[in-house]
Amino acid sequence: MSERREFWRWSDRSWQAPEGWQRGAVLTVGVDVGSVSSQAVILADGRLLSFFSTRTGSSSPDSALRAFQGAAEPLGITLDDVSYTVGTGYGRVNVPFADRTLTEIACHARGANYMAGPQVRTILDMGGQDCKVIRCDERGKVLNFIMNDKCAAGTGRGMEVIADVLSVPIEDIGERSFAIDEEPPPISNVCTVFARSEATSLLRAGWSVNLVLAAYCAAMARRVAGLIQRLGVEREFFITGGIAKNVGVTRRVERLIGVEAMKLPADSVLDPQVAGALGAALFAYSLYRRTGSGSEGKQPAGAVSQE
Repeated sequence: MSERREFWRWSDRSWQAPEGWQRGAVLTVGVDVGSVSSQAVILADGRLLSFFSTRTGSSSPDSALRAFQGAAEPLGITLDDVSYTVGTGYGRVNVPFADRTLTEIACHARGANYMAGPQVRTILDMGGQDCKVIRCDERGKVLNFIMNDKCAAGTGRGMEVIADVLSVPIEDIGERSFAIDEEPPPISNVCTVFARSEATSLLRAGWSVNLVLAAYCAAMARRVAGLIQRLGVEREFFITGGIAKNVGVTRRVERLIGVEAMKLPADSVLDPQVAGALGAALFAYSLYRRTGSGSEGKQPAGAVSQE
């Protein structure tokens, strides 16, 4: 019997700097254990060296270690080579080798600042279980933020449910949602439970798969746009998280708020899904430099800081 295809799963993503790394470099690591995916980023003297993104498993500590190994092993790096590690994300208190933990809000702001530049002022982080809008300054320091409720509607997990129901690979949803003749009305409910049944009902009523995808993307965009408008958005707007790669949602959000999100250059190796881990790695490098050896700035792995 063949295995059932997992339409909801993003493919693992990995990148390493082609020039390799120098043994004399200070290596710092950021690990972002989210509810849906986990990422690790390695910096060498503050410069991007490697990253890896994978699915979060049933164990946060195991997911953290697997993410680190995915980024480190191709370069022959071990934990003994690392000077400082910061954990972040939903499972940040369960990163067993972290020297310190920071909130994903602070880390996404710092990562977005690195990715898109110091002009970024508003960040939309669309994660697996929640959605956050963050205001920051030119250094990537958080000034204000707002979150959705704890429902998975309007988040990455909600989109995974739709991918599974409609048997459409999650990477294809965005483009397919525009392969329609006319924009349909948004579905009435983006709750993952009711959206599943409503999508099935629409298919039975004769809607095409692409129309259902468009309706769900539109509903998610409307929910997210409402959150953005509650906090306010400046022109320098950037999107992080896995849903940032779903143009079916992001383009519709842009239309609703009247602001086009900043884009990474076409030749960029960066992935908006690793923004949190990248920010954590940048904090790790700053903390290491601040204390010399990093020892004075260390906290127990369960400690939480708003650095």
